[in-house]
Formats: sequence, structure tokens, C-alpha cells
Amino acid sequence: MDDRHIDAAELLRRKSRQQYWASTRRTVPSKKYNSSVKKAKDYVVLDFETTGLRPGADQIIQVGAVKYRQHEQVAVMNQLVNPLRAISSRITSLTGISNEMVRNEPIIDNVIVQLIDFIGDYPIVAHNASFDMGFLYALDGRVEIPTFTVIDTLKLARKVINNTPNHKLTTLARYLQIEHNAHDAVGDCLVTAKIYQYCLTHSI
Repeated sequence: MDDRHIDAAELLRRKSRQQYWASTRRTVPSKKYNSSVKKAKDYVVLDFETTGLRPGADQIIQVGAVKYRQHEQVAVMNQLVNPLRAISSRITSLTGISNEMVRNEPIIDNVIVQLIDFIGDYPIVAHNASFDMGFLYALDGRVEIPTFTVIDTLKLARKVINNTPNHKLTTLARYLQIEHNAHDAVGDCLVTAKIYQYCLTHSI
């Protein structure tokens, strides 16, 4: 192979690497939120159901948010979202959300504006918060996302609950004997709130 062919092959490899890293950067949002371990009495528990695990590449299909004042539930937001792409059969089997269910639902840009208004200046409580915050801040630029304060119940549970094989939401719900409608955004919010309240009362 002569030098011209080597150069062309090297250029193709470089172009492929550049395209890969560019696409990777687009799907990994910068961390704009403030992590906290504060003991809040007023907060919004947040959960998203999505088409996959990659913020920016995959899309939100359900927004669940439950607002608490003095640990009492005062408001609920439950909104399906049209992801403008097909939902796989695997995701439908997991979440119960089908393409037909979201066909006439609003797109995420409109729903997130409503969510931001719903949250207001409350801190966000979420389980494995980096997942949900990744999807939220992947939308920054399309919609202006505030710098929220975020409390992660996964981190709290790891400090407080020591006799479970893992700290997945379903495992913790079973351990605490909480009724759980798993992989439904509002169902996950309700369990997350119970876990948060348990961690507050059992933390040192």
C-alpha cells in the first residue's frame, strides 16, 4: 500500500473518531445542579420514564413529579410525552407506555416548561438522581433549565440502610414494605418520597 492510501485510511479513522466523540459529547450534559444532603421538609420528588438510558440520545416519555410540604403530598404532575420517535417493545413491556398512548401527547419542550413551573424554588428529590438530571439538563439550550438543588435518595439509602443486597428502588420498596407501581413515573416518585422520609428519620 503506498503513502497516499495510508494517508486516506488515516484520515478516515480520524474522521470516524471525531464523529464518535462529537456524538458522545452531545449526549452527556454538563452538571448544572447542586447536590445536597439537606433535610428538607418541602420538596418535589421527580422521576422520568425514557426510551433508553442515554440522555440526549434517548427521550423522556413520562414525567412524574409529586410536591410535598411538611412531608405531606400537596400536588401531583403526571404527563405522558410524545418522544417523536418509536418506543421499543422492550420499553413498552417495562413501562406499559406504548406508541399509541403518546401519539397525541405534548412534546418535551412544552412539558418541561410546565415542570419547571411546578417545581418552582423547591429542592428536587430523586432516586439515582444523576439519571433523571442527565435527561433534564440534556434539554438545556432548547429550554432554559434552572440550577436546581437535588437530593439523591440512592446516596442517602446507602448510608442508612445496610441490610439489602442493593439499593435499587424496587429492592428498597420491598425491604420497607412499600406498595410500588414500578416503572411508572408517579409510582416511583411515591416510593422515593417514602424512602427519603425513612432516611431522614433513621439518619444519625
